[in-house]
Amino acid sequence: MTVETADPASTRPPNAYWSPVVHRLTPYVPGEQPKLSHLVKLNTNENPYGPSPKVLDAIRAELSDALRLYPDPNAERLKQAIADYHAVAPSQVFVGNGSDEVLALAFQALLHHPAPLLFPDITYSFYPVYCGLYGIDFVTVPLAEDFTLQVADYARPNGGIIFANPNAPTGRLLPLADIAWLLERNRDSVVVVDEAYIDFGGDTAIALVDRYPNLLVVQTLSKARSLAGLRVGLAVGHTGLIEALERVKNSFNSYPLDRLAIAGAVAAFEDREHFEHTRRAVIASRVELVAALEQLGFEVLPSAANFVFARHPARNAAALAAALRERHVIVRHFRQPRIEQFLRITVGHPDQNAALLAALAEILAEG
Repeated sequence: MTVETADPASTRPPNAYWSPVVHRLTPYVPGEQPKLSHLVKLNTNENPYGPSPKVLDAIRAELSDALRLYPDPNAERLKQAIADYHAVAPSQVFVGNGSDEVLALAFQALLHHPAPLLFPDITYSFYPVYCGLYGIDFVTVPLAEDFTLQVADYARPNGGIIFANPNAPTGRLLPLADIAWLLERNRDSVVVVDEAYIDFGGDTAIALVDRYPNLLVVQTLSKARSLAGLRVGLAVGHTGLIEALERVKNSFNSYPLDRLAIAGAVAAFEDREHFEHTRRAVIASRVELVAALEQLGFEVLPSAANFVFARHPARNAAALAAALRERHVIVRHFRQPRIEQFLRITVGHPDQNAALLAALAEILAEG
């Protein structure tokens, strides 16, 4: 089971008022959001380029007396914008507060069954946290030695399958043909493809939803559309799966997205030019960053995301992360089996990447 360091709060003595489930939880710990200025922040995969100016204009337009009114509980405008973008029906679209909320609802609505849920041993570490929260039995399936996902390993009885594509934190991509193979051999269970990073190098599995009623694709506007601070996520799938998500959502929070989030998200999907420009800039920077890291002696996994996963054969990853931090550069280090010698490095603006590389060159030269 891949779980990040526990929240310090979880180590405190239990409170007598806690419910039994709280005692069992090991909460997910997000990447650090430091309060210091003048940092090169490459630890949480935020987009180095700002959102579309049309997004900001749309949000400003909503700043009126209308904020006293509830937003549209179904976010119909946004669902239509997403449906138009992906050439699906609005009834095939679900939206929520970031993809984490969408995933949480999917775990409740679609992945809670007597048979165990399957997901990779190295993947987004929120998955086992959701299982603990909802009491879902699960089995982790080891990635191959090169950290690729082997779909044949999932051709077994299960209560559902979930994986990130590209995977996090490795960045490796599973081709659509392999996803289709997986769907064909798991017709009796839901397969959730978590596509937080898909726009940086892959083809979305949304192209398969009309062929496979057991496929749910989850995406976010936090990465490629530079809206991590707005909190908008979505899912696309068969109407039966979407109805299950709506039923759980409306039993929990019938107004998940506020007026500003809906307006900004609609504008983000409408401004395709800005999206394409910034997306391609990140991809170009990733290519340059990988080449530069390899020149410094790093081994870098193939990445289709806005981050790279790298290790230096002669240097301890934790020590490298600490030395970078001393130089005001922050990257992500996971203290987990199999990947403890890797660093996950967000692809930043060229100036940020240059600062990272200069710091690494200085550290390595010190011997």
